[in-house]
Amino acid sequence: MKAIRYSRYGGPEVLGLEEADEPRVGPDSVLVRVRAAAVNPVDWKCREGHLDPLLQAVFPVIPGWDVSGVVVRPGVAVPEFAPGDEVIGYVREDFLSRGTFAEYVAAPVRTLAPKPRNLTFEEAAGLPLTGLTAYQVLHDVLEVKRGETVLVHAAAGGVGSLAVQLAAHLGARVIGTASEHNHDFVRRLGGEPVSHGEGLAERVRGPAPGGVDAVFDTVGGDTLRTSVNLLAPEGRLASIVDPEVVDHGGRYHFVRPDPRDLRRLSELAEQGVVSVHVSETFPLERAADAHRLNQEGRTRGKIVVTVAGETEG
Repeated sequence: MKAIRYSRYGGPEVLGLEEADEPRVGPDSVLVRVRAAAVNPVDWKCREGHLDPLLQAVFPVIPGWDVSGVVVRPGVAVPEFAPGDEVIGYVREDFLSRGTFAEYVAAPVRTLAPKPRNLTFEEAAGLPLTGLTAYQVLHDVLEVKRGETVLVHAAAGGVGSLAVQLAAHLGARVIGTASEHNHDFVRRLGGEPVSHGEGLAERVRGPAPGGVDAVFDTVGGDTLRTSVNLLAPEGRLASIVDPEVVDHGGRYHFVRPDPRDLRRLSELAEQGVVSVHVSETFPLERAADAHRLNQEGRTRGKIVVTVAGETEG
């Protein structure tokens, strides 16, 4: 099969389209014919070695954790899926090697859920990691309730755009930081946009003079520190990028695969509660360009790599 691989840490130039062996399917895994794989910031952070203290790299590494595709063959201990089923997955293991930027991936069943029938494969590929991140932070970490005010940073980005939609569905009022050219996009998602950068605190206090009940930080650094002073009494703070949040009484969250959460996200997508905006797609052989664009950090929604190749079977 064809796959994108890298044999050392480095920039996008280390990514190459190579021939690789089709993965073996363990008892608890499912062989998936990949149709699309989304790009996430963690992909290039892994590629550059930033997660080396957490995840051992077994070179050569196939990058990618997000996938949408079609089941080719379930493992012998997997009754949940059958050949031909369309699925999505957040296919993260405890080491780096067997990712989703390939024609096939052997995905542990704990990472999969049915694909939303109303989404394209490209849209569906952008749902797992970002959707699970947003869902777990809002439900399990911040425990957002109806009538509360939630501040979501980078509200037009991959995680932020899902968080705005999910928080609004929970009945919260959502204030979202975004560049001015993304303000209309944030409004369509159900949020009230404010521009990020200098003067952020004053712009948030305008619509929320008493402070916000919860902050969903996806930026870190100065933005995180500013957010601390925007909390209402008993307000909650969570970050997915900056462990320093713990020093401010908040919680740091690293998304984990959860088939029940992912199945719920698929249901919410089918109900029209959440949608995935795909800003640009690249063929598999241009995965390096997709990484470069994602690393610039100015993408609205998701960047997706599409896969075409061998016939399923």
